[in-house]
Amino acid sequence: MLMLTVVTLCLLVMAASSEDKALSSHAATMADNSASLAFNLYHTMAKEKDLENILISPVVVASTLGLVALAGKESTPSQVKAVLGADKVLDEHLHAGLAELLTDVSNSTARNVTWKLGSRLYGPSSISFADGFVQSSKKFYNVEHSKINFRDKKTAMKSINTWMSKSTGGKLPEVIKDMERTDGAMIINAMFFKPHWHEQFHHKMVDDRTFLVHHSLTISLPMMHRTGLYPFFEDKDNKLCVLSMPLAHNMSTLIIIMPYHMEPLERLEKLLTRKQLDDWLSKQEEKAMAVSLPKVSLEVGHDLQKYLGELGLTEAVDKAKADLSNISGKKDLYLSNVLHVSALEWDTPGNTFNTSIYSSERMKNPKLFYADHPFIFLVKDNRSKSILFIGRMVHPNGKKMKDEL
Repeated sequence: MLMLTVVTLCLLVMAASSEDKALSSHAATMADNSASLAFNLYHTMAKEKDLENILISPVVVASTLGLVALAGKESTPSQVKAVLGADKVLDEHLHAGLAELLTDVSNSTARNVTWKLGSRLYGPSSISFADGFVQSSKKFYNVEHSKINFRDKKTAMKSINTWMSKSTGGKLPEVIKDMERTDGAMIINAMFFKPHWHEQFHHKMVDDRTFLVHHSLTISLPMMHRTGLYPFFEDKDNKLCVLSMPLAHNMSTLIIIMPYHMEPLERLEKLLTRKQLDDWLSKQEEKAMAVSLPKVSLEVGHDLQKYLGELGLTEAVDKAKADLSNISGKKDLYLSNVLHVSALEWDTPGNTFNTSIYSSERMKNPKLFYADHPFIFLVKDNRSKSILFIGRMVHPNGKKMKDEL
């Protein structure tokens, strides 16, 4: 019995040590670089007209770029490094660092969040995947490999959607409706992220409220409410508020940047840089806040191929210039699609909140933070300082209430 107890304690210590173990210098570098990628990619996407909601995981995009570097020859690996700001990083350190970072931040057990993630590389039915590429891409990026026949496009699309649904526990049943380019290599990321709040919203504190999408469209959706102590900063000069809400185990934080009133987010997006975000966060103070957030699931699919091309990945996405011959040994593929499909769910569950604070002086006259109009949000990892998600909520799912000039 004594021996069993000793063994159990040793295992617990080893588990705790593994969770507290610092990232390697290579993983820390890639965490920092992926955070910069977050803003570069977001701004590139935000220029797109008619694009409403945005939801991307920069650490997943960075890993996808790592996969492209594995697949590519000629200048493709160097272009990947340039996009990641990792020009001086050795290839082996790039892949090892990205692999370690993604493994660490997506450890849903340690972080007490739900994060289901699947990545798959699709190639034409005529392709033969090279053994070396399959092994290295699985080792570093946990990528599945599959052939697909787009001569039967309906069946091919059904197969892709079925895989995405399975990878996310049914949260992405049929997001991809069509594809324009089906003659190359496709990388698809499918993920479902549901944070577990450090302090829960009470499940009964939910009611239907209005969300102002724009001046001519208002929708009805459930809003959840709670009062607590949260880091907050009001930028009066720029007429915006920045709220931070810790997620379970305090290993990551939801950051919401919201203008005073409903307006297009272009003005805020021009302000949004990594340096500016750090400045806002450094000025936050813990204050009593009455917070109301949409209780919604946001399903968003982006084809990042064009945006990554604009950031400098020009060779791999060009059918005439691409050399992805590490995939099959033949120079007959280009990167036709980089589908990044995500479901983000904000719900009430979390740790039990501390009721003792409600009788304190600090909780008197809480400031209202009412997220009933478009805002920008980020999920920041507190250990690696990487950005797990960045996006904007412009048009959540809800029932239209009015649509008038």
